[in-house]
Amino acid sequence: MIIVDDILQGSPEWFSLKCGIPGASSFNKIVTTKGEPSKQAVDYQYQLTAEAITGRVEQGYQSAAMTMGIERESESRALYELIYGIDARQVGFIFHDSKMYGCSPDALCETWGLEMKNVLPKTQVKYLLDDKLPADYFQQVQGSMLVTGFERWDFMSYSPGLDPLIIRCEPDLMFQEKLKEQLEVFCFELAKLVKKLKGG
Repeated sequence: MIIVDDILQGSPEWFSLKCGIPGASSFNKIVTTKGEPSKQAVDYQYQLTAEAITGRVEQGYQSAAMTMGIERESESRALYELIYGIDARQVGFIFHDSKMYGCSPDALCETWGLEMKNVLPKTQVKYLLDDKLPADYFQQVQGSMLVTGFERWDFMSYSPGLDPLIIRCEPDLMFQEKLKEQLEVFCFELAKLVKKLKGG
């Protein structure tokens, strides 16, 4: 893995760095939880093609709940550090060795990564009752482990006034193999599209 830790996530430099690069938070647009090609793959490919050519990242709609989640990130990270008695290191972006794709973890710990979600109270109640990694984040968590090679990734959801949910996730090697195959195909086709539209 190639760690870029001198850039702040969400900054103009961060967006520029990951421009046209598939990131783990969008791996669900490339592959389903069953390891099959996603129906969103072509549209995501077009998005990244435009980013690679224009040098501008398409920033999606940000709801009030999403903004709130970003604002509470430092609070939830501090809580996680307190629970485990560790320092959670913030990094900008991590490239896979191939440099074709990467991830932006919320923190790197001693030998594992951390994905945090700051959610609405009703969502936290649901997550606590389910007591497992929400399916919406399966590809992101497994993809982050694929990128980094880590054998542990913690998922934490948090909403003030309610218990935090912390799920320790381990690699699903069969899924990761399928994900890697789909990523290689996706990135190969992406490079062809960029070359074609650039007149290559």
